[in-house]
Amino acid sequence: MVTVESLTQEVGVAPACRALEIGRSSLYRFRCPAPPSVKNGVPLPSPRALTAPERSLVLETLHSERFVDQAPPSVYAALLDEGKYLCSVRTLYRLLADPQEVRERRNQLRHPQYQKPELLATGPNQVWSWDITKLLGPEKWTYYYLYVILDVFSRYVTGWMLATRESADLAQRFLRETAEKEQILTDQLTIHSDRGPAMKSQTVAQLLATLGITKSHSRPHCSNDNPFSESQFKTLKYRPGFPDRFVSQDAALEFCRNFFRWYNEEHYHSGIGANPTGFDLTPAKVHEGQAEQARANRQNVLNVAYATHPERFVRKPPEPPKLPAAVWIDPPANNNDNDNQPTQLKRYTNSVTKVSQKY
Repeated sequence: MVTVESLTQEVGVAPACRALEIGRSSLYRFRCPAPPSVKNGVPLPSPRALTAPERSLVLETLHSERFVDQAPPSVYAALLDEGKYLCSVRTLYRLLADPQEVRERRNQLRHPQYQKPELLATGPNQVWSWDITKLLGPEKWTYYYLYVILDVFSRYVTGWMLATRESADLAQRFLRETAEKEQILTDQLTIHSDRGPAMKSQTVAQLLATLGITKSHSRPHCSNDNPFSESQFKTLKYRPGFPDRFVSQDAALEFCRNFFRWYNEEHYHSGIGANPTGFDLTPAKVHEGQAEQARANRQNVLNVAYATHPERFVRKPPEPPKLPAAVWIDPPANNNDNDNQPTQLKRYTNSVTKVSQKY
C-alpha cells in the first residue's frame, strides 16, 4: 500500500490502483482503518451507539405524558423546534421496537400461519381430493355444480354428482355415499379440499369425524395445494365436445357420464407413474390393482421386440417405466424418507405437482 500511496501522488488514485491491480476501496480502508470491534474476545459497542444514560433519557421522553401518544417523527420535530436533539428518527423507532412498543394500537385481525398439507399416498383409497366446479347453464347467471372426488394415488374418480346448487347438505350426502361405495374403514382415508363454504361447513366436518376420515384443507389463495382436482377439471373443460353452455341439466348429466367413464377406463393418464414421463395407465387399472399385470404384459411385448431386432436398442433391453410408488400433495422440502428412495421416485415426488398440472 505504501507503493500505491506514493504513486497516487503522481498519477492520481484511480490510475494508480488500475496499474497495480488494487481496488480503490482497499486503499481507502488502508487510509482510514475501522476501529477494532472486539477486545479480549468481547464485542465492543459501536462508537455511534447511544450510552445507557442516553437511551434511558430517550425512552423517558417518549413515555412522557406529552409524547406518549405521538409518533416518533412528531416527537423528533417538536424537540428540534425547542432546540433539543436526542437521536435520529430511526433510532427512536429502534429503541421502541426492543420492548415491542411499535405496533398497531387497534385490535386488528391477524391471520394465522397456515401449514402445508404434506399428504402422502402409497396406494388407492388413502388420500382423496375433492372440489366443486361450475358448469354454465342455458342462460346467463345459471350454473350447474359438479362435485368430484378424485383418488390422489390412482387418479380414479371415485364419485361425482351434478346439482343445481352448492350445499353443505348435498356435500355431506355425496361424501357419505362415496365412502360407503368404496368401503372406507375408520382411520383409513384422508380427504383434502380447498376452503370453499361446503368444504369447511360443520355438516361435512361432523360427517368426516363420524366416519373416521381425516380432513385436510389447502392454504388460503394457494391453488397448488389442491393440484389434482384442479388438473382434473382442466381435463374436463378442455375435452373435445365440451360446450360453451349446457342447454339443460340432462345434457350436462349425459356429458359427465360419458366423460367420467372415458376418464376412468380409457384415458391413459400420463401423471401416473414413478417418473416425470408417467406410466400411462388408465386410472381404473391402478385403482383396481391391475397395474402389475399391465406392466408385465407390456414387458412381454418389449421382450419380443428386443428378440426380433436387438440392434435397434442400443443401450439396454427395453422395459416399461416403474409402477406408481408414492404420490405427494406438497412434498416436504427436506424429506428424509426420500434419501432411501430410488432416484426415479425422488424425481417424481419432487415434481408431482408440475406433472399433475400438465394433464
